[in-house]
Amino acid sequence: MKIAVTYEDGSIFQHFGHTKQFKLYDVQERIVVHTQIIECGDCGHSALAGFLKDLSVNVLICGGIGQGAQDALSGLGIQIYGGVDGNADDAVERLLQGSLEYKQNVKCTNHHEHGEHHRCGSHPCEKH
Repeated sequence: MKIAVTYEDGSIFQHFGHTKQFKLYDVQERIVVHTQIIECGDCGHSALAGFLKDLSVNVLICGGIGQGAQDALSGLGIQIYGGVDGNADDAVERLLQGSLEYKQNVKCTNHHEHGEHHRCGSHPCEKH
């Protein structure tokens, strides 16, 4: 299994569509056997689902994520654990132990923190 986490300085980045990095975890028999940090640059919302699929990701752990991105990821068979915060490595360990708390019906709400540089309606999380 391959797990991707939206990533910034050891923590889960809180806006899927604006993440610049993912930390990837290769897992065998519930044990992390390899990790790496992958730069995705300025892929943006629409390209990130395909980017993760090309990396053979099975599971995504992230903070806020809009419905359009959720639909795209689900359509590619990627399981989503959204609304998670804190340390990325800890979240993966909790997932592997079956104790990861996440928001099943997460909505993208973090974009309001971006102020004037980010407008509602400029990406798929238009419905709040």
